[in-house]
Amino acid sequence: MLDIQDSIPTADHDDPISSDPRTFAAKVNSWVPHDIVLKDAWFPLAHSTSVGTKPVRRAIYSQPFFLWRESGQPVASEFHPAEGLSASKSEYSDAQGRYPVMEKYGFVWGWFGNPANAAPQHLPDIPYLPEEGGVPEHMIGTVRFDCCAPLSLENLIDLTHADFLHADVVGDEKMDKETVEVFHDSETITMVRTCVNKSVAPVMKWFGGVRSDVQQVRQVIRIYLRSHVAMAYGRFSPGDNVQLFHPCVPETRDRTRLDYVMNTTNVKKRNPFRYIMPTASYKVSRQDSSMTSPQSPRYMRPEARKDLHSPLDEAGQKYRVLMLALAERQARGDFEYRDDVSADCSELIGYDGT
Repeated sequence: MLDIQDSIPTADHDDPISSDPRTFAAKVNSWVPHDIVLKDAWFPLAHSTSVGTKPVRRAIYSQPFFLWRESGQPVASEFHPAEGLSASKSEYSDAQGRYPVMEKYGFVWGWFGNPANAAPQHLPDIPYLPEEGGVPEHMIGTVRFDCCAPLSLENLIDLTHADFLHADVVGDEKMDKETVEVFHDSETITMVRTCVNKSVAPVMKWFGGVRSDVQQVRQVIRIYLRSHVAMAYGRFSPGDNVQLFHPCVPETRDRTRLDYVMNTTNVKKRNPFRYIMPTASYKVSRQDSSMTSPQSPRYMRPEARKDLHSPLDEAGQKYRVLMLALAERQARGDFEYRDDVSADCSELIGYDGT
């Protein structure tokens, strides 16, 4: 492995990434993901189908969110409706103890931060999920990680990890050529990986009907920093496209809830891949957790040894620095959105409606 000084990405923007190389390295190595608490953001607290007239409890950084419906519309409150308003009401809810709430993409989203700053334009754009929701129940699920949400997302932003940790599901590292690109602004980071003649994922051979030994692959992971949500979109030829919405809601500083959607409605109904692929999230999440759960507490202890990185870690390094920059800006009282998270990102991720 290389020391970070050997793998610092070339900076080309006037932003936190463009700092002096040694400053950049210091920021990456000062990473303590448990210390980052970002506010003024929409979090996908529950699948819409999980919210009915009976309240369900969720949390963001241990702040309680009770969710239920009144006349069919979602409500988010700091307090259970049977308990009434408490004198210890927090700054995150209004005078009635309620939070701003939205319903979109098949989720009930709650606003964590100053209620006066809540606005629909701060909701992330997820082009391959229907705005009204309604994907079949077998395409959704819930898993949890015993680690902080930023660590889970840092793992996810490195698409190359899947070839080794999830080879039995997504395929191994064998291919003729690999290209990695990283794009970012102050609110998002996107990694695009293009593979030529990559070995076919076992699940596509066994259940997807792919007979070829190799595929042409374009994989994208896009993270919305404040909301702690990720989109994973893969185009496989031959094969079917993979559309995964991967939110990492920080229930506490070391516990993450993932209410995922694997949208395989583009796959023909008679193809078993349509039904099998969403269940792979349970296997993949256990594999991820086997790596991130032991790592998580280590960041909370003093450690003299610096992190080691390879040249392929550009996306993870930039993710760290962007998250730290947002946290530092909010610590100064600046919660402004400098970039539009609701802008259509279809072209960037390569989504054409299929």
